[in-house]
Amino acid sequence: MPSAEDFKETVKQQADIVRIVGEYIKLKKAGASNYAGLCPFHGEKTPSFSVHATRQFYHCFGCGVSGDVFSFVQKIENVTFPEAIRLVAQKLGIPLPKAVYSSPGEALEARLRGQLIDIQERAASFFQECLRRPEGARAREYLLGRGLDEATIAAFRIGYATDSGFLLRDRLAGEFGEDVLRESGLFSWKQEDGLRASGSGLRQENPQMEEDSPKSESRSPKPASAIYSKFRNRVMFPIANDAGKIIAFTGRTLATDEKAGPKYLNSPETGIYSKGRVLFNLDHAKEAIRKLDYAILVEGQMDCISVYAAGYHNVIASSGTAFTEMQAKVLGRFSRNVVVNFDPDTAGAKATERTLGLLVEEEFQIKVLTLEQGFDPDLYIRRKGKDAYGAAMRGSQKYFDYLIDRARATFPIRSPEGKQKAVNYLLPHIQRVPSRIVRDELGQEIAQKLGIDSAVLRQELRHVASQRTAASVKSPIEGQATDAERILIRALASARQMLPGDEHFSARDGAEEEFDPARQAQYAFRHEELHRGLATESLVEALLNAAPEVADVMEVPCSEGERRMLAAILLKEEDEELTAERLESAVRALRRIHLRRQQEQVQRELKKPGVSDDRERMKELLREVERISRALRDPGLAEAG
Repeated sequence: MPSAEDFKETVKQQADIVRIVGEYIKLKKAGASNYAGLCPFHGEKTPSFSVHATRQFYHCFGCGVSGDVFSFVQKIENVTFPEAIRLVAQKLGIPLPKAVYSSPGEALEARLRGQLIDIQERAASFFQECLRRPEGARAREYLLGRGLDEATIAAFRIGYATDSGFLLRDRLAGEFGEDVLRESGLFSWKQEDGLRASGSGLRQENPQMEEDSPKSESRSPKPASAIYSKFRNRVMFPIANDAGKIIAFTGRTLATDEKAGPKYLNSPETGIYSKGRVLFNLDHAKEAIRKLDYAILVEGQMDCISVYAAGYHNVIASSGTAFTEMQAKVLGRFSRNVVVNFDPDTAGAKATERTLGLLVEEEFQIKVLTLEQGFDPDLYIRRKGKDAYGAAMRGSQKYFDYLIDRARATFPIRSPEGKQKAVNYLLPHIQRVPSRIVRDELGQEIAQKLGIDSAVLRQELRHVASQRTAASVKSPIEGQATDAERILIRALASARQMLPGDEHFSARDGAEEEFDPARQAQYAFRHEELHRGLATESLVEALLNAAPEVADVMEVPCSEGERRMLAAILLKEEDEELTAERLESAVRALRRIHLRRQQEQVQRELKKPGVSDDRERMKELLREVERISRALRDPGLAEAG
């Protein structure tokens, strides 16, 4: 059986990072070996994310992240490194070996995650089975009344949780231990102290809920029997991750009495489910979003299902939460164009504005679809049909046109006070726009539509821009490198280390079969120490001292800042070949830098108090000045002394 390290290397050798990354973001050719796209890890409008096909690594010049195919999948999927390796292997169709973990804790966590996914799958099948049974008649009637046919119900794996607190528990107890049942988010249980636990913490038992919980369970001597189903008498909507694995549920109650609980009940967060990271229906919608290059974002799951069933397969919904920054980043992996279609009531309008703010900061191109008062997407399609919804979609407004209309409708702009309130309403939204040019264009449009002096508004915008600049987080500084340093580091990165006793320049006179740029760079750095005092000094040292078994230049032991610097240098490789002439020119440039530094040091010495009284010291320093001056005048620049 191959070791974990052997398996990792096997997968890495077969993985094409351009293909793997291209499954998550759009990449375009940007050079001989480079591909560029919008970074999925921070918002941007201009692509600064690069993937190097030959060297098989990525780097973002905006936020500074970099790494190989495994670190990309680990970061974007939010999984552990071993899980990332297995995910890449699955994408390539490579058979998975038996998992090997670095510690018992890691093995236990991985086993629990796998069981949590399995138990959600088993529960979904059970709920589907219950929907088909006689006791599911009312649930089927409800779904039919909502306009869902059998094909749609099957596609979304909609089911029904019976009113029993025991059936699901009894079905699953034979397959999963009590710890998995409790961690799954599917169950609640009674505690001896009168508190009721439900997977995500403890809360005081509601007296009205006492009748809901199985009376006999609290008297059972067996702890497992105290567990009872969280979801009862509810239509069940599975929530899947973007790979299609069911990770949670939303249950819509069919009860109408005071004990019914909330209308919609969501799974608590678990080891596999974080509601702020999940977009409902993304597993079905992602290919359509990529193909059409835009997404339709709605609020509720029924809205999402109805829009999807009407033929708009690029629709997604926030999952049991207000739209989050993480959800925006997830969506940005597939497209940065979105139509937001939330309810037009007051709460819906506020939710739309919050969502717009997040999407603006992530540099999405946004339109807003506002339906008639009293209609959500689901009701609109059922009452007016899918063609009417398509027509409304085509009439979507650009997001700032929507906000300006909201400002005009909310504040009486006929008075100076009303205009001021309208501007104050719009300014926070303008502040979120990253581009100064776009902010200026919006300012002109707002001034025209609100009847405001554009000069006054520009002054307000300048104030907003200064606040934005002060609050902004700057990209990490990766160090300044001269062209000469970049050329020699590129050369150095083409090999791992010099052979013993091989300390000489690579010959250009035909004595050697082939010019070796790595050897030339190694000699220059080792023999003349041209990297001393430069911004790249520690990076060069790391490359020079790398062990021979380090085959991948991006795995050379160094700091994160040095790795980013190396990635930036290698991703900006020029198409010009690393010829002997180019390397010699780079060496001369670094010699010149060292000579000028020596010159500055000598000049500082000459200015020190008392030096002019020491004739011998003065002669020594003046001779050094002359030597450096002659060297600087020499086109060949003899080796720096």
